Amino acid sequence: RQGLSLKLALTDLKTCQCLCFDSWELVEDLQGLTGNIQKPEKQEGLLLKKRKWPMKGWHKRYFLLERGILTYAKTGTDLKKGRLRGRIDVGLSVMAMKKKSMCIDLDTEDSIYHLKAKTRDLFEQWVTQLRHHRTFRQNEITMEPPERPLQSDPTANRRRSFLSKLPSALLKNSWWQNSQDMDKCCKDLSECESALLELNLLLKNMEVLHRTFSAPAINLLQTESSKKEKRGHKKWRSKNYSIGNKFVYMLSCYWPKSTKPIMTQMFSTDQEVLVGSRPLRQQVSSESRGSIPESLSEFFDAKEYLLSGSSSENEASDDDSYVSDVSDSTSVEFCRNENGVAKEISSNGNNCAVKRRERLPSTRMNESVNLWSILRSNIGKDLSKVAMPVQLNEPLNTLQRLCEEVEYCHLLDTAANTHDPHMRMVYIAAFAVSAYACSFTRAGGKPFNPILGETYECLRPDKGFHFIAEQVSHHPPVSACHCESKNYTFWQDVRWKNKFWGKSMEIVPMGVTRLELPGFADRYEWSKVTSCIHNILSGQRWIEHYGEISIKHSTTMGDVSLCKVTFLKSRSGGLNANEVEGMVTDSNGRVIHSLFGKWNEALYLGKPPSATCIWRANPMPEDHEQYYGFTQFAIELNELEEGLKPLLPLTDTRFRPDQRLLEEGDIAGAEEQKERTEVLQRERRRVLQENNITHSPRFFKRAEDDSWVSNGTYWDLRKDPGFSKLEFPVLW
Repeated sequence: RQGLSLKLALTDLKTCQCLCFDSWELVEDLQGLTGNIQKPEKQEGLLLKKRKWPMKGWHKRYFLLERGILTYAKTGTDLKKGRLRGRIDVGLSVMAMKKKSMCIDLDTEDSIYHLKAKTRDLFEQWVTQLRHHRTFRQNEITMEPPERPLQSDPTANRRRSFLSKLPSALLKNSWWQNSQDMDKCCKDLSECESALLELNLLLKNMEVLHRTFSAPAINLLQTESSKKEKRGHKKWRSKNYSIGNKFVYMLSCYWPKSTKPIMTQMFSTDQEVLVGSRPLRQQVSSESRGSIPESLSEFFDAKEYLLSGSSSENEASDDDSYVSDVSDSTSVEFCRNENGVAKEISSNGNNCAVKRRERLPSTRMNESVNLWSILRSNIGKDLSKVAMPVQLNEPLNTLQRLCEEVEYCHLLDTAANTHDPHMRMVYIAAFAVSAYACSFTRAGGKPFNPILGETYECLRPDKGFHFIAEQVSHHPPVSACHCESKNYTFWQDVRWKNKFWGKSMEIVPMGVTRLELPGFADRYEWSKVTSCIHNILSGQRWIEHYGEISIKHSTTMGDVSLCKVTFLKSRSGGLNANEVEGMVTDSNGRVIHSLFGKWNEALYLGKPPSATCIWRANPMPEDHEQYYGFTQFAIELNELEEGLKPLLPLTDTRFRPDQRLLEEGDIAGAEEQKERTEVLQRERRRVLQENNITHSPRFFKRAEDDSWVSNGTYWDLRKDPGFSKLEFPVLW
């Protein structure tokens, strides 16, 4: 009888175990307050998630459990980039599990999430971590001070519901622990109040300074007072170094002592007014801003390192286009003053006013061209060897287009002053992306092909660099350039292959771009992505870039970084048009920084919506559509000042007649000169071949790795004896 009773008891126990194994088990809530709960470890990996609609089937999702918050995305890469599909507060959810089917249910009141693990070990691991995180999160919620609800919030309602279920003794204990920080809070508020009073005093003093500088008796803006009175209240943009020095000196006499370290970092007396390490050139208007304090508030609120544009806030969308999630309300322009005068420094070190033009001499002349008759016999071929009518060109040369890539050279200056190697890589990646910004409005025209031996120089003391380029080879066509500054050295040799595919033309660049930062003994290398111009024959032409830029970093000191920036190909309907994604990793492959944005607008560091803008494209000039879509920097590239003519070699692009005539709107004359120039080039090539002579570039040489580098003679010859005393071949 005792043996039978024992067997029945064992049978009942097994039945209960089976029932527990088959049935759902509800996880209990927190029963007591524990102030020293250890922070749980992160848990991440793939789980199966039941589809919300039509509630059939399971699909894989990548989950991350951290501090009681469960987030998930399609893949781990999407999760790192901030492309979340959902977020669950485990502490405020009802959790149930079923051991037999290895299922976990999380009920958030708004919806129920059905999860499943593939293996028993994985199921046990997730259940253990979910229990631990749930307890930690509920204890954290209990410890939070009570807040008065401002509006209806489902999460806040669930939090209040959870707290209402806790025992009264537990709530009293929580209130007691929170009240211990009251003294510290009062002390912090007192310090904040004191700092705000000092800041208010500083802003009032700066307003007085603004009125002082705006007085008509002080002539510091380099504009004639009579013209200024006729114009009325006009916008001025200060770029005078002496103004910056005097302003900082006077400002230092007014700001409170406690704010001196902050203001010293904001305003540097090194020639310009600075924010951090970047020049601050803000556009101030008496119509839009009444005083300096209002304009300064923009910089205090801004999250951008480099401010050069404006955008408005956008609503977050459910699709994969996440660039619009990041916004800023800053309006700062890097522009000249209203007379178009840029302050520069001449070669002898004296300040000189260089007046640069603000538009081209003539708008684009629209003349019909039967492009199909030219291209139909060249489908799938390299178009670099096909002669095109001058109407398809823009009044710039390929050598000048290489110079356009250094428009945003301040990114390299910033990188050269950044000690963190991974952050340096961020700025260099932004510089590589910024090189494509000028192409967004330029799909309608192609640059002139350089003549063999043609050169171009660009000396920009205002930007701190001197640039030279030369056409070093004709077949295949290779353009080489070298740009140097006290902070960096940038050089590249590029060859393009153009292929026509019926409706679009693909441009495949070949060559390596190189950069050196001597201050850190760093060297960077990367290659360009493929470009494609659509609607060649009919419709609105548009350009896209796709592929991957892999920036390799080598150094003799410090850590090594690697950056990959992907230019996404546009989907049907224009989705994710012009978007780029990137990440900076260390030598072990660990992701340090994430990047995203659009190559024609801006690049952001971090994850939306709290990302920081690293680079933003400069605003376009007025009526730029009528002037070949040129940026302000592009407008200045082919300008030939009278004082510059005797200093340039006769092979400089600015002396090229067909390009100059097209810029002035003379299509017939440009076409005639283009044909004459091409005939001269063919004649020179024939003479070289007959005499078995190989063309030797004047200012570049081949390196050991078969690339083209500067021979370092250009600027020395320019200075002594001068190009006017040297012989050059007649190119046109």
